[in-house]
Amino acid sequence: MNAQNYYTKIQNIEIEGVDDLIVRSLLDRQQYYDPEGAALRLGICSTSWSLFGMLWPSSIRLASALALRPVNPEEKILEIGCGLALASLVAHRRGANITASDRHPKAKLFLQENLLLNNLPKLPFRHGQWGEHPTPSIADTGAALLEKKYDLIVGSDLLYEPDMPNELARFVNLHASEKSEVWIVDPNRGYRTAFNRKMDKLGFGLSSDEVIIENDPEHGAYRGRLLIYNRC
Repeated sequence: MNAQNYYTKIQNIEIEGVDDLIVRSLLDRQQYYDPEGAALRLGICSTSWSLFGMLWPSSIRLASALALRPVNPEEKILEIGCGLALASLVAHRRGANITASDRHPKAKLFLQENLLLNNLPKLPFRHGQWGEHPTPSIADTGAALLEKKYDLIVGSDLLYEPDMPNELARFVNLHASEKSEVWIVDPNRGYRTAFNRKMDKLGFGLSSDEVIIENDPEHGAYRGRLLIYNRC
């Protein structure tokens, strides 16, 4: 246990096309530390507190997809619900102009630690939260609120509750530039169709629905989809 009163571990993550990344994550889903109640005020209960700090299979697939995307330094990229921000770390290492965002008050700290572990320069981080919530205090978020618009918005495993399709689509619409692209890696949680409908109503056409079926000895078996939307 470290000075923060939760256990962590270090992993070496292989993503094809980039140098291996050293990633500090929470040891397991049993970790919890919110002595001042910041996470609770942001809507994060004790049972979901640790989720940000786990390395989820969908985040590895998103990072792998971004590793293959040609870098355009003029393109502004946003990762939403980033958790450990693996996709952001990969894009950042390749020279992309990316901002990581999450609602968890510890996400920025873990991002900073992982940047140091990989000898990477600073990477912008913003507090980003979808759904109906009071404007949070920066004392709780530890980061400025997400405000800008972006050319490419990416995220993984975000459609995990019935209200997510509507809330997430509205959030994406709020932060997407007039001509933009959206990538969502979804592990077949069952809310993809509802999200497609909502995105279409907001002007984002589904341009690609790529099935991902893998039995990778390094990262394990995986089934899901890479959804790509465009607004022109």
